Formats: sequence, C-alpha cells, structure tokens
Amino acid sequence: MSTVLSWNVAGRVRRVPTQVTALADQPVDLIALQEVRVTSIGAWRTALNELGYEHVLTTLDTHDPLVKLEPDRRLGVLLASKDPVEPLPRPDVPWPERLLIARARVDGQDVEICNLHSPISSKPDQVKVRTLEAVASYLAAPSDMPRVLVGDLNTPQYESREGEVSSFARTRTGKLRPDYGERHDRAELGIVIGLTEHGYRDAFRALHGYSRRDRSWLYPHGKMGYRLDHILVRGLEIDACEYRHDWREAKLSDHAAIWAALR
Repeated sequence: MSTVLSWNVAGRVRRVPTQVTALADQPVDLIALQEVRVTSIGAWRTALNELGYEHVLTTLDTHDPLVKLEPDRRLGVLLASKDPVEPLPRPDVPWPERLLIARARVDGQDVEICNLHSPISSKPDQVKVRTLEAVASYLAAPSDMPRVLVGDLNTPQYESREGEVSSFARTRTGKLRPDYGERHDRAELGIVIGLTEHGYRDAFRALHGYSRRDRSWLYPHGKMGYRLDHILVRGLEIDACEYRHDWREAKLSDHAAIWAALR
C-alpha cells in the first residue's frame, strides 16, 4: 500500500518551513503540491529532500527566475517521491505550468500521476474550460498503467446528499449562468462526474458517500466553501482517504490537503 497526498499550498513562500513541518507529520509516499512559486522551488526541494523525497519535479524547473511572469502564470505544480519519477508528455493546455504528468511507483507498481491545478472560472479565454476538456479527454483514453488524478480542480460548486453535483456554470438554484454557458457546465462535470464512465473513482466519495459535507476551501469568514481538492483513481484499490482540515484551520494554506492510501 502507498499513500498519495495533494495540497494547494497557496503560493506562500515564507510559509514553506511550517508547511514542511506539517507534511512531516503525515507520512506519505507521493506528494503533489499546487500553487508553488518559482521563488519557493529551491526551499521546497531542499526541505523535501531532507524528509526523504529525493525525487522532485516541478513545471517551473526550466524557468529563469530573473524573468518576470504574468500575474496569472506565476503558480506551478510539484511532485515529490521517495522513488524515481519520470515526467511524461502532457496534453496541450492553455497554462502548461498548471499540469504535471509523471510515471511514479504506487505499492510497487508503475502508475501515471496527473497533478492538476485548474484555473478558476472567471479567468479569460475559457482557460478553465479548455484545461478541463483537454485533461478529461486525455484521462478517458485507455492506458497501460493505473492512473491517479490529484489536485485543485476548482470544481464542483455543490454536491447534494443524494449525489447531485453542480458546476460553477450554474447558480445555487440550478439555473445556467449565461456568461458561462453549457460548455463550461459540461467541462466541469466532465472531470468530477464524467470520468467515472471511464473507470475512475472519487477516492473520498467512494469511501464516505455523499453524507460527508467536507469543504477543502473556505471563504475567510469560514461560513461557506467548496470541495475543490480531489483524488480520482483508476486501476487501484482505495483503502483510506481523508482531508487534513487542521492544516487549513491552522492557516498554513487556504486549502485543506487530501490524502489517500492506494494499492
């Protein structure tokens, strides 16, 4: 059995030491982080190496830190493992720094890990829609290895206790937002619901059903939020899956981490 953890670390450069201390308290085999900045990669790599994660990949490894990035393009993703990891080709997405695909080892078996940080709905040029469409199409295809999708998918907006799922393209009453439209609705649901038609299981819902009301991200007032952070699995068994809400409550990030034990 191997454990995978995903966490949006909110781009907090000065928080890296305390975030690493939290990770040391949660033994896992694979760590997938989102919202990693160029200026924090060195600190992350050093700290993770000290914890035994000798193999670290990021989507910003080749970026020149002296070159200033556009405001929306300053956040990358990272994958750390105790065993070797091999980067794999990724589908064409608008913001490539938000997607990392690699061959890794889970419970002694080669597994394809897809670490995704989806753009939010309000970003221009339908970058969220185009990203989710490309990733869903890629993951739906047959593969030689089991696949695991982890990350901050920035969807869904709502999940009922009966298992009804709504995207951010709709209001809370279910009406389609004309500024987003049906394509946006299909793109979000195509990830969180559509991939189940291709053999994927939502690790958290597979074990806990829809009665659990966990929210991985909350507004600052703490009264409303969404379950944006996920682990979806095809070809592996799921033994456990939980959120680390205490990390969010301790203000280490505005997101809780999610981990799953897979075999």
